Amino acid sequence: MSTEAPKPANFIRNIINTDLESGKHQSVQTRFPPEPNGFLHVGHAKSICINFGFAQDYNGHCNLRFDDTNPAKEELAYAKAITEDVQWLGFKWSGEIRHAADYFDQLYAYAEELIEKDLAYVDELSADEMKSYRGTLVEAGKNSPYRNRPNSESLELFRKMRAGDFADGAMALRAKIDMASPNMNMRDPVIYRIKRQHHIRTGDKWCIYPTYDFTHCISDALESVTHSLCTLEFEDHRPLYDWVLDNISIDCHPQQIEFSRLNLEHTITSKRKLNKLVTEGYVNGWDDPRMPTISGMRRRGFTASAIRDFVIRTGVTKKVHTVEMSLLENSVREDLGEKAPRAMAVLKPLKITLTNYPEDKTEELMAPNHPQNESMGERKIYFSKEIYIDQADFRESANKKYKRLVLGKSVRLRNAYVITCDDVIKDADGNITELLCSYDPNTLGKNPEGYKPKGVIHWVSASHSKPAEIRLYDRLFNVPNPAAADDFLTTINPNSLEVVDGARVEMSLANAKPEDTFQFEREGYFCADRYDHQTDKLVFNRTVTLRDSWAKIEAKETK
Repeated sequence: MSTEAPKPANFIRNIINTDLESGKHQSVQTRFPPEPNGFLHVGHAKSICINFGFAQDYNGHCNLRFDDTNPAKEELAYAKAITEDVQWLGFKWSGEIRHAADYFDQLYAYAEELIEKDLAYVDELSADEMKSYRGTLVEAGKNSPYRNRPNSESLELFRKMRAGDFADGAMALRAKIDMASPNMNMRDPVIYRIKRQHHIRTGDKWCIYPTYDFTHCISDALESVTHSLCTLEFEDHRPLYDWVLDNISIDCHPQQIEFSRLNLEHTITSKRKLNKLVTEGYVNGWDDPRMPTISGMRRRGFTASAIRDFVIRTGVTKKVHTVEMSLLENSVREDLGEKAPRAMAVLKPLKITLTNYPEDKTEELMAPNHPQNESMGERKIYFSKEIYIDQADFRESANKKYKRLVLGKSVRLRNAYVITCDDVIKDADGNITELLCSYDPNTLGKNPEGYKPKGVIHWVSASHSKPAEIRLYDRLFNVPNPAAADDFLTTINPNSLEVVDGARVEMSLANAKPEDTFQFEREGYFCADRYDHQTDKLVFNRTVTLRDSWAKIEAKETK
C-alpha cells in the first residue's frame, strides 16, 4: 500500500487524468516559458510549481523555455536569475534550456506558409492607424486597405522586411482572421514586426521578430507539449493559439488550459512597476528582501519548501481571488519553526553588571538548538559578569502584565540563571546606561526557592558575543491593494526596513554562513544575508516575525 500523500484534486488534474485514461496522451509534457525581461516574482512561483509539479506527479517532463521575442527588454542577467530561481525552488527542467529564438527559422517558414495560404498579409498602416481600424469592444473593426493585396506581393514584401529593406514600424505581417470578431485578439493580429534590436542569443541576424501569440503556440507544438498551462489573462488568447496551429502544417496541437494567477495582498507583481521600484531607487535591486521576487524572498530567508507549500495552499482554480499575505508568512513560520536552530541576539543592548559574579569567571553553558528536536543537538553559550539584554526587556516600574525585568524584581535568563535588578545607572540626561543586578547561583536548570521570577528573557555575554547588523524587513506596501491606488508609490510602507547597528549576537552565530536561517529567540526568524554577510561583518535579515503583527492593525482598520 502506498504511503504517499494523495495529490489535491483540481480541474487540471482531472483533465490530465481523462487524457491519459482515454489514450489521448501517453505521457505529460509541460513547459515554463518566462520572458527574460526581469526577475521572477511570487506569481511566477505558482506557475513554476504548477508546470513542473504536474510533470513530476505524472513522471512526465517540463521544459524551461525563454520567450525571447522582444530583444529591447531582455538581458542575460535576467535569464541567469530565472534559471537560478527555478533550481532553487527544487525543480529540474527536461534536457537543455530552450529558447523561442531557437525556432526563429521555423517560425519564419510558418509565417510564409500562412501568406501562401492567403491567411496573412503585409500591412503598411502605422501603429496608430492600425489601432483606429481595430474597432472597440462594441464596434467591429475595419479591414486594412492592404488586407487583400496579392499573396505574391505580401510574400515579396515580407522577404524584404527580413532583408532589412524597410524602416522599423514601416510594415508588419498580420494574420488574416476576422476584423468583426467579438474577440479583439482575433482582429487580424500582428504576428511579425520590424525591430532592429540586438538579440541576446541571435545577435544581429534578425531585424524582424515574431510576436508572443504567434511564437508561443508553435514553440509548444515543436516541443510536443501536451498541456500548455498558463494564467487566466491568456484565456482570450486561446482562440488565436488554436487558429495558428490549425492553419499551419504541424502535427502537434497542445491544449491550452488557464488557471487563476496568484494575487497577493500588500504586493505588486507588475514587472513595469517592479522595474520602477528598482530603477528609481525605492528598493535596492530586484533581489531586495522586500521585493516579491523569488530572489528577494530567498534573500530574505523564505525557504523553497515554504513557498511550494504556500502555492499548494492557494489551490488550482479558475476563480480570481486575492490571497492574504499572512498565508505566505504562516507557511514560512511553520517551515522555519521546524527547521531553524535557535540562537540569541540582542538587537538594542542594555548592559547588565552582575555585582556578585566573580570578575575573572566565564562559564560555558549548554543550550538546545531546538527545544522540540533533540537530534539538532546543543550549542555552547557563555555566561560572564557583564551581559546584555534588550532595552525593551527592562522597566523601572511596571504592572503585573509585564513579564520581564523590573527594578527590584527577578527574571530568568534563557538557559541560564535567575537575576534580580538592584539598581539603575543613568547618564546626565536621565537615560538608562546600565543595570546593576545580582544572580542566584542556585538557579541553573532549576527554580529558585522562596520567590518566583516574572518571566524569561534572552541575553548574551558582553565578552563572548559578536557585533552584528540586523535588518528588520517588513511589508513593502502598507495597504492590501497598492495597485488600486492612483499612484502605487504613495502606498510604500516607510517602515519597511529598519537597519539596527550595534546589535550583539551569541558566539555560535559567528560561524553562520550566507543563507543560514535561525530563530532569534523572542525576536523572530532571521537569515544571514546572501551577499553582505561575512565572517568579519555579520549581517542578518529578519525573515518574518514570530507572530502576525499585522493582524491586529488590519482588524482595527476593518471595524
